[in-house]
Amino acid sequence: MRAIRESETGEHADVQEAQRGHFAHNQMSGTVYGPVIQAGTISGPVTVMDCSGAVLRDPAAEAAEQLAQAVGARWRREEEQRQIQDPFPLPVRWQPAPEDLTDHWANICRAPAGVTPGPLPLAGQLDGVVDLYRRLPSGRLLVIGRAGSGKTILTLRFVLDLLRTRTTADAVPVIFSLGSWNPETTVLRDWLTGQLVRDYPGLAATAPGGSTLAASLVEADRILPVLDGFDEIAEGLHRDALEKLNATTLPLVLTSRRAEYAYAVAQADVLTSAAGIELTDLTLTDLESYLPRTTRKAASNGTRATATAWDPVLNELRDHPQSRVSVSLAAVLKIPLMVALARTIYSDNPDHDPSALLNADQFSTPEAIEDHLLDNFVATVYRRHLNNGHHRRWNPERVQHWLGYLAEHLSQLGTRDLAWWQLGNTTRRSSRVLVVALVSGLAVGIVFGLVVGCVNWLAVGFMFGLTDGLVSGLAAALAGGLAFGLLHRFGVELGSGEAALEPSRVRMRIIGGMRRVREKFMFRLMAGLGGGFGIGFVGWFGYELLNGLKSGLVNGLMVSLVNGLVYGLLSGLAFGLLAGLEAPIDIRTAVSPSDLLDTNRTTVIFELLAWGLVFGLGVGIVIGLWGEFVQGLVLGLHSGLVSGLANGLAFGLVGGLGGGLGYALSATAWGRWVVLSRMWLPLTGRLPWAVIAFLDDAYQRGVLRQAGAVYQFRHARLQDHLAHAFQAHMDARPNSLAPPRRSNPPTSPNPHHEQAKLF
Repeated sequence: MRAIRESETGEHADVQEAQRGHFAHNQMSGTVYGPVIQAGTISGPVTVMDCSGAVLRDPAAEAAEQLAQAVGARWRREEEQRQIQDPFPLPVRWQPAPEDLTDHWANICRAPAGVTPGPLPLAGQLDGVVDLYRRLPSGRLLVIGRAGSGKTILTLRFVLDLLRTRTTADAVPVIFSLGSWNPETTVLRDWLTGQLVRDYPGLAATAPGGSTLAASLVEADRILPVLDGFDEIAEGLHRDALEKLNATTLPLVLTSRRAEYAYAVAQADVLTSAAGIELTDLTLTDLESYLPRTTRKAASNGTRATATAWDPVLNELRDHPQSRVSVSLAAVLKIPLMVALARTIYSDNPDHDPSALLNADQFSTPEAIEDHLLDNFVATVYRRHLNNGHHRRWNPERVQHWLGYLAEHLSQLGTRDLAWWQLGNTTRRSSRVLVVALVSGLAVGIVFGLVVGCVNWLAVGFMFGLTDGLVSGLAAALAGGLAFGLLHRFGVELGSGEAALEPSRVRMRIIGGMRRVREKFMFRLMAGLGGGFGIGFVGWFGYELLNGLKSGLVNGLMVSLVNGLVYGLLSGLAFGLLAGLEAPIDIRTAVSPSDLLDTNRTTVIFELLAWGLVFGLGVGIVIGLWGEFVQGLVLGLHSGLVSGLANGLAFGLVGGLGGGLGYALSATAWGRWVVLSRMWLPLTGRLPWAVIAFLDDAYQRGVLRQAGAVYQFRHARLQDHLAHAFQAHMDARPNSLAPPRRSNPPTSPNPHHEQAKLF
């Protein structure tokens, strides 16, 4: 082996220079397997090479560096989208959390037995959060605050600032929305691994040892979890979640509303070894510095050239702090979320005058002002024309309805993550199965009818081809609908319960790798054999039944059995070989919801065509050989072989494309998205026809935000407000198509209103 040491100046020194005394002398003896690095003081990176000069790679270290790039790129874009720096970030300050909600300082400082260190200074503001964290020996920080107090903004800034000063030896900070974690069923590290694979699909690649890159990073503590939203964990699970967090020594950052965290602490214990800070309210000085700079200057009247539309409101708060309207406004505008909403409604729209907030009769309570801001936020942003090249106009009333449905959908699922592959999950199971069976059967019937009709048209005549194509297509549609409906009901719904199919985490490439074929072939062969046999047998026997069992029940069963075996064997073979065309998504690619959808669409279509080709050729050869030995006895060897190959290729085309299309629509995440989200939900008025365009537009307008591969509402308060309004509206309508409410949105197990203090 050859070790190269790089100094701070970038100059290299080889082993001979070290032996001459330029660097520290190192000696070793014994037997060594693998690379060995011996050095004195290393002030730069170390590169290890083999005898040929090739650099020895550490896949986990490379994955961590690529992940750091992807995380930084994602959250920088998100910061720009949320206008956090326009004109400057709202002040986020904190004070030490109450002593009864934090651990002993000896545990926080990792002090040895008998040593009692004093408390560390914790008070600070947004630009000092990384310095605060680095002073904590335990590497654990708790951030609590009221709803809308700036916890999410703090985590975003923490990640970006930490990445800016991160070294290769440091863990990569990654934000995880904690609301989707069920501590009763999923170990924390396993959940972290799953979230990484969802948001960064390239980490699904296999690491040395057989696990995924995501799992290897989590197990090696190369990930610093920034757990946002402890309060959003499903009701009744906070105690269990806190106990599971205390069962691990992982460094982490945890954010929560104060009430929910305090309730969990009363039931269990504080977060072990974690220092705690509590976000404080905005002050009148903060508002006077921020709000005027978010809007245009008013026309000069010769007295004050820098006056703005916010001056009357700020003057009222400063000059008459005890008036009824000032008390209400002060209670609302000390919350960063409400200031951001007010800025959007009034500062970004010159037609709106913030002086309207001084109407004491209309806004006599803080709740009235909050409802006003939440109600008008969506209407305001959808009046705005986006200068992004898209000119789509949305009906404001329909927008409120669609967003309300999405918010209610998330409330029923008990999550804040809006995933495109889960949009059909809250429709009734019977409706899902029926729609999937109908669309899948229709697709199979169209392919079958066209192929059979065209073949008979060329062989016999147009009318016969048309008639036989219609009859055969109808029979195939009914049989295919039955087969794929059963597949979806018992293979998908029964296997995953209420969970949706997960999207594919790979991309397709023309030149594949044999290693992936070797790794996955046997599993895929068996899966394809079982699934293909079931679909082939049920589909073919259903076809025989619809044709009146002309050959008899026994022969019909035998033919169905043979076709099931052929379907299964060829399906398994094609499914296994497709592994060679798959490649992990680049880790450095920050996957957005639309990117993941596009990748899945391409993957499914590519697999469908490749599978249809392999399956069609296989069936053509099998039936061609069958024709050679059977039909050749009647038509002659040559004619029998030609007829058999022709029929076989036709049947293979039907089975490959029709069956593959039915499988894609009934048993893949993209297919289910097409059937339910692109057809059924728009058809019933729950969502627009251009669903993904609507979601992306809502993101551009600031109603939604992106959290990896999923969307989230801008804030949990906005989601809950829209869901409540939607449910109230649908309850007032008879025979509503809206699904019944099954659960409440994630709330505190001991909810109570946090009273606002005056400035």
